Amino acid sequence: MSEFTLEMPTKIYFGNNITEKAIGKQARWIHDVVMLVTTGRTLKKLGYVDALVQLLEGMPNVKEVLVFEHISSNPRLSEVKEAVRIGKTKSVNCIVGFGGGSALDAAKAAAVGIGSDQSLESFLLEEKVPGRETLPIIAIPTTAGTGSELSKGAILSSPEHHIKTGIRGEHIYPKAAIVDPVYTWSVPQRITMETGFDVLSHGIESFLAVKSNPFTEMLSEKVIHIVAKQLPALYGDLDNKAAREVMSYASMLMGINLANAGTCLPHRIQYAIGAATDTSHGAGLAALYPSWIMHEYEVNPEKVSYGLFVLTNKRVSGKKEAGICMRDFLERLDLGYTLGSLGIRADELSVLAEAVTGNIGNDLLSHYKGCIAEILAESLQ
Repeated sequence: MSEFTLEMPTKIYFGNNITEKAIGKQARWIHDVVMLVTTGRTLKKLGYVDALVQLLEGMPNVKEVLVFEHISSNPRLSEVKEAVRIGKTKSVNCIVGFGGGSALDAAKAAAVGIGSDQSLESFLLEEKVPGRETLPIIAIPTTAGTGSELSKGAILSSPEHHIKTGIRGEHIYPKAAIVDPVYTWSVPQRITMETGFDVLSHGIESFLAVKSNPFTEMLSEKVIHIVAKQLPALYGDLDNKAAREVMSYASMLMGINLANAGTCLPHRIQYAIGAATDTSHGAGLAALYPSWIMHEYEVNPEKVSYGLFVLTNKRVSGKKEAGICMRDFLERLDLGYTLGSLGIRADELSVLAEAVTGNIGNDLLSHYKGCIAEILAESLQ
């Protein structure tokens, strides 16, 4: 067995209705002026935001709670810069992220910007690494999908720069992740399926990643098995609270894998698609997966075959079978997207291919010249 290193600095609280108990144990970080970063609209309508504000205001050393809810589904640099401006003006001491991956990523980026005397652009565009001055972050996810509550990345879009990329570094690990599946009970069908597929993509990609290791592979296999059973169960019954709970657990596990094994080409390519179309992360991944898994089979057949067997209980013996197997799974969940259905035109594909950035070397397939262009072309229709 080869040697490996694991990094899991975030304290995890998991369980239904655990939020109040967990918040009460985080007084070390939650004090003075606190900023709650949230997508807000649905969560506020359901009363979750107000309830969380009351919890925070009831902390013994909290003087003020600011709510920043101007976050898009693909969080934008301009939005986070406004949160940073307010945070610096009000001398914010702690950031609480509350929502889906967009809210958590925005919260982490805001913590970087408020704590630093550097511009947010220097971290996002020049790839500077955040330092110890980053404010403490408490992450409370409300979807089962991104695993952002345990990762060291904050993904932002900048339409002005035509990019979607990340701020990354060990100092943006949240101090605590409070994973309370109750918040996912009201997530609608489309978002449940798309975020659920994001969980699956983390499982598959961290299993196939160059940086995978025996520990992350064990978690990947567990999560692929969970999603194979629970996501179709939720497709048939959104009120299945047991399935919601297990999907939240799977998402949390993949946060660990994101930090320790990373992802493969679909995530890098989707960032370019998301920047160009402002469509959801899960939809972009679903559009790419049948083509990507075919090409991945050519460079990693044993692992791809095993992963698809865990997912579908079917044995595949060739790249075309792998692609069909993945497409069939997606279509069962109404996730049969194409790049064309997301608004991409054929004449845009070369620009998209050039816009792919990040650590593509974590995917064995990246060593084959032209693979990104081929995946994009095959995913168009």
